[in-house]
Amino acid sequence: MSAKMLHGLPVARALRERTGRNVARLRAEGVEPRVAVVVATDNESTGWYVRSIAQQAAKASIRCDVLDLGPHAEPGELAQTLRGLAADEEVHGIILQTPLPAGVDVGELVALIPPVKDLDGANPLSFGRLSAGLPAFAAATAQAVIEVLDHYEVPLSGEHAVVVGRSMVVGKPLAQLLLHRDATVSVCHSQTPQLAEHTLRASVVVAAAGRAGLLDGGNVRSGSVVVDVGTNVDRQGNLIGDVESSSVQGIARALTPVPGGVGTVTTALLLLRTTRAALESVVERQ
Repeated sequence: MSAKMLHGLPVARALRERTGRNVARLRAEGVEPRVAVVVATDNESTGWYVRSIAQQAAKASIRCDVLDLGPHAEPGELAQTLRGLAADEEVHGIILQTPLPAGVDVGELVALIPPVKDLDGANPLSFGRLSAGLPAFAAATAQAVIEVLDHYEVPLSGEHAVVVGRSMVVGKPLAQLLLHRDATVSVCHSQTPQLAEHTLRASVVVAAAGRAGLLDGGNVRSGSVVVDVGTNVDRQGNLIGDVESSSVQGIARALTPVPGGVGTVTTALLLLRTTRAALESVVERQ
């Protein structure tokens, strides 16, 4: 029996419906939700992603300002831009898009984004608040994994989940999110010996290491749910994940596709967060 495919499109559609309701509430208050995306690269894939955010924002009646500072932007210019956006009460969300020019300290820059506007959970303060169980935006891709699991009613409480990957973009924040849902969580990485000994015990496995073919049918137990967050490009130029899906199909009970899985949810989630941040600002002003 083949694994059920956990497609991201229905999840994104549900998030967009929530966004639409929030936009209607904001309009009633005379507020235009607004997100700013700061870009300092000529990377083609980044350009495609930013255009996607802008297009989806327009469809959702959210103002999206793309501030393209060019691939040679100086750290001071980037910092000044972020400080200005942080102080602007009409800007509800800020995204600092990577990659950045060589020599730029990403950590110093994301620290300038206030947690209330930190849509992508990039500021270390956001991660600290998340770890402490305080209100904060988690890294968007990590939250997208939870949104997919919730949409398809995958149980987490009391389950053993293994996250393969320890980045601040997915692995570490996702581990915190799973802990908040009462899962027992193991985090594995490139230095974990005998990876299969860990993944074979898990009912939920998330592959987020950025390595094609990292997990195959020998790494997952029968009836498990496998979430593939990997985005790799094969020799033919096709987008593939970290999971060898063909060998997992007959073992796992559910699997996210690549493309068309978790990545599809991320943009919709960022726009929903823009409206949430805007609603919070309305409450603060009242």
